[in-house]
Amino acid sequence: MSTFVVFDLEFTSWPQALERDWGAPGQLREIVQIGALRLREDCTVIEEYEALVRPKVNAELSPYFTELTGISQQTVDRDGIPAEQALGEFLGFCREQTVLSYGNDMVVLGENVGWARARGEQIKHSFLDAAFINIRPWLNTVAPATAQANVGRLWNVLGLSKPASGQEHSALFDCYSFAAALGHLRSNGASLPEGCW
Repeated sequence: MSTFVVFDLEFTSWPQALERDWGAPGQLREIVQIGALRLREDCTVIEEYEALVRPKVNAELSPYFTELTGISQQTVDRDGIPAEQALGEFLGFCREQTVLSYGNDMVVLGENVGWARARGEQIKHSFLDAAFINIRPWLNTVAPATAQANVGRLWNVLGLSKPASGQEHSALFDCYSFAAALGHLRSNGASLPEGCW
């Protein structure tokens, strides 16, 4: 049975960070939450992965980030795991899979792996053990209504039932939104791009 993975990240942010491409001094895109789902070809969920991650450079979350994601400083301090552990677990979850994102989250993932390695931290699995693909351009072409939607709103703009409890900008909820959109498009005759499994 063929499977693939969809994933989403929540990472440190501040007002206007997106518009400035995180270009202000010290504003690194450090991962705070990872969500991922392993899916069958029909887009049903087999397994999920979720982790809260303690950022190292910007250990204090901005009020903007907390308001956007609902993730509090107290929650990250209590439940967050070290970046190298979360990255290794996630890359292990993705081993030998095609891994789809709705946007360039693999770039942020690569930045965080690079920073961890520069600090001398060991990452258990290699980035090269999986094939990462941004399928947002394909999805926006097949379903033009999604072009202005973030991943957590895909289910809504496609007129689907809410796919899980939670809200947008929660990494695992966003994955369920992504999976629901893919399943809907497949059931309506769309084929995922070549190489997705």
